[in-house]
Amino acid sequence: MTELQPQALPTAEDAEDWVRAVGDGGLTSARSLVEAFKAQPPAEPVAVLQAWNDIQLALGNAASVVGVYSEVHPSATVREAAEAAMQELDAFATELGMDVRVFEIIDGVDADALDEDARRLRDHALRDFRRSGVDRDDATRARLAELAELELKASQEHSKNIREGVRQIRVQPEALAGLPQDWLDAHPAEADGLVAVTTDYPDSIPLMTFAQDPQTRRAMSMERLNVAWPANDAVLQRLLGLRAEHAQLLGYPTWADYDAEVKMIGNASAIGEFIDKITDAATDSALRDKEVLLRRLQQDQPDATDIGSPDVTYYSELVRKEDYAVDAQQVRTYFSFPKVRQGLLDVTGRLFGIGFTPVDAQTWDEDVAAYDVTRDGQRIGRIYLDLHPRDGKFKHAAQFDLRPGVRGRQLPEGVLVCNFSRGLMEHDDVVTLFHEFGHLIHHVLGGDQDWVRFSGVATEWDFVEAPSQMLEEWAWDADVLATFATNEAGETIPADLVERMRKADDFGKGFQARTQMFYAALSLGLYLRPYDDLTAVVRELQAKYSVFPYLPDTHFHCAFGHLDGYSSGYYTYMWSLVIAKDMFSAFDRERLFDAEVAGRYRDRVLVPGGRKDAADLVADFLGRPYTFDAYASWLAE
Repeated sequence: MTELQPQALPTAEDAEDWVRAVGDGGLTSARSLVEAFKAQPPAEPVAVLQAWNDIQLALGNAASVVGVYSEVHPSATVREAAEAAMQELDAFATELGMDVRVFEIIDGVDADALDEDARRLRDHALRDFRRSGVDRDDATRARLAELAELELKASQEHSKNIREGVRQIRVQPEALAGLPQDWLDAHPAEADGLVAVTTDYPDSIPLMTFAQDPQTRRAMSMERLNVAWPANDAVLQRLLGLRAEHAQLLGYPTWADYDAEVKMIGNASAIGEFIDKITDAATDSALRDKEVLLRRLQQDQPDATDIGSPDVTYYSELVRKEDYAVDAQQVRTYFSFPKVRQGLLDVTGRLFGIGFTPVDAQTWDEDVAAYDVTRDGQRIGRIYLDLHPRDGKFKHAAQFDLRPGVRGRQLPEGVLVCNFSRGLMEHDDVVTLFHEFGHLIHHVLGGDQDWVRFSGVATEWDFVEAPSQMLEEWAWDADVLATFATNEAGETIPADLVERMRKADDFGKGFQARTQMFYAALSLGLYLRPYDDLTAVVRELQAKYSVFPYLPDTHFHCAFGHLDGYSSGYYTYMWSLVIAKDMFSAFDRERLFDAEVAGRYRDRVLVPGGRKDAADLVADFLGRPYTFDAYASWLAE
């Protein structure tokens, strides 16, 4: 058998034409396949689904590429071409989802003639058709198609405003006292004597953590919480309205009800109940640790009666340094980016029984590193690591599919997009890198499927974070960190320091959970009913769920990209964490590389992709249904 090859990517000069060609080619191929499918449907039940699989693969290949290029390519022209191609592909996918003839052909397949995987594919396809509106009248289907196009354009505009809406503060050098020397060296004063600091993560997070001047921290907080304001206020209102109408035309009371139907949680009311359950469980810990922060603030500001977002990160760091003997500036000396990147590959390779081979492949930017992923000597996929900030690039951290894997036809390819420093990293960034890499591993290991519908991270959306959250645990283990965390003198990070780091990290987990529930409540609330003033909703829900006060004249919702991508489902991070804590309980903390447990986890949770419901995957691994117990125990520690 001929070895499958990764796709070839274009040079910078060819990228715009290539992206257009990929979009047009995928669209042309899918249209031709659909026409043939309708004109002469295959006679055999499995052949019908194989033809449907071909259609989905043509669309998926094109959409993956243009989706990545719209978010990461250095050229604005290429990004715009990719966005335009995505609009065409999305419009066709919407049209296909409401094609009555295609639906009838798949609906006519005899389920009894199929194996378990094919039957699951048929059931999912029919469900997708009904959720697209295939059973609605012509006028309704026409409006649904129009709405889908408008929603995509609003979504792209929302993302673009955040991606390109970088803000900055300009301050005197003395206003940056407390920042690490390597950070200061990378931020020299400009001709006017001022230092420019942007809202990009490598700039703003160290500032919020270490800057001693409260006015500097406040100025940065104001800018960070006003990214994409006021532009995204109007865009978000438009998107919320479009999605509300979309759900109602399909017979759902709200978008949140429509969105939750295909998730583990099942319905919107259960989301609210889950948010309140976590809020209640976290309250005692949250208030206790907030009081510690406030008392420490009062040492510097005796008249302070509360503590808010400009000061939380800074004083949390001080408490960890003074009460737990953890100095983040010392800690970061053990985490140089090149060593962390290689360490991540070594750790995950050992854990999952896979290898990573650097390849000299064409990419979209010179910063991007490419690796072939191998298992038992066979290439099983390719990954791309795009880990440093640049103008016009996606501003957060995420994994994107570049190509779904299909057994015997094409290898899975994925992209990790982050915005880390090129030098020393905060340990929080190391944890984030492990987390996001977990998605990439899931995409590759789950990419050997017959049906593209189940390839990679194809489980219910409120489970997809669980494998990544569990992988974070390896970034907190002293023995694991000792394999790559060394300072400039070559000294390994001390085990007792890692232990103190773990204890220090537990400080604030209650108020962090409450903050996450504020985000989740905002995500849910905005999709339950319309509001004239979105900022007022932010103020109201922050007061109810977070233990920290709203910062006046800020508009957090405009920069909260998850309000688009996750829509009403931001709760999924915490829902997944509950499951992740339970799955991790199967591992022995003293033997994190135990081959039997790690292999069972890999083969029963990651490798199946979406072939089973998430609850069944977890039960296959644990030998029982998942519970809330491990999470509750951790929160109470």
